[in-house]
Amino acid sequence: METRLYVALTSEELKRDRSLLEELAGLPLGMKVGLELFVGMGPGLLEDIRERGFPLFLDLKFHDIPYTVEGAVRAACAYSPSLLNVHASGGRRMMEKAAEAAGVSGGGTRVLAVTVLTSLGADDLEDVGIPGEPAGMVARMAIAAMESGLSGVVCSPAEASAVREATSPDFLIVTPGVRPSDSPMDDQKRTATPFEAVKAGATSLVVGRPVTRASRPREAAESLLSEINLAFSER
Repeated sequence: METRLYVALTSEELKRDRSLLEELAGLPLGMKVGLELFVGMGPGLLEDIRERGFPLFLDLKFHDIPYTVEGAVRAACAYSPSLLNVHASGGRRMMEKAAEAAGVSGGGTRVLAVTVLTSLGADDLEDVGIPGEPAGMVARMAIAAMESGLSGVVCSPAEASAVREATSPDFLIVTPGVRPSDSPMDDQKRTATPFEAVKAGATSLVVGRPVTRASRPREAAESLLSEINLAFSER
């Protein structure tokens, strides 16, 4: 079964308390390691995650010329992540080379395309010369990613239903920007509750601070998993 919840780790929490991985061990969830954590703590952390049996989402968001991204994906696959991502804005050729590199590596890593970051709204896109609402751009990027051979996209819950309508039933939709109803938005602009995200079509959710900064992280994760599973049962 697809991993339905990835916990977004940061070096702030892990440097303060490395027992977080132990506390969450045994739960049916994965760990997301982003750029800041990978650069700050190195590949050794990935081995710790793998040894504890967590599926790994390596969230490095590669974006470069096709040749460079192809090599980066091939190198990243050596860590055996379940999921790896590249920026859809790198173009079809770049995404194609990323898909090819993962396939050649043969480790079962699936590559996702990052569409529009959940920290961006329409005003932010306008500032960089991209008019219109995020939803239309996300749907177009999702179609390009699917046609380029990628396994899915990363998008906000607000665009999940549009992506689901535009793509195949087995296309992965991984949604960050997910917050329990009683949690602050932090630096996210396009958010939803876990139940709303799943009902909109998400296949996996990424949640960070509501778990990692909870007074009881395991209980927080279990509560999220219960809500996610309920939403899947009603979808």
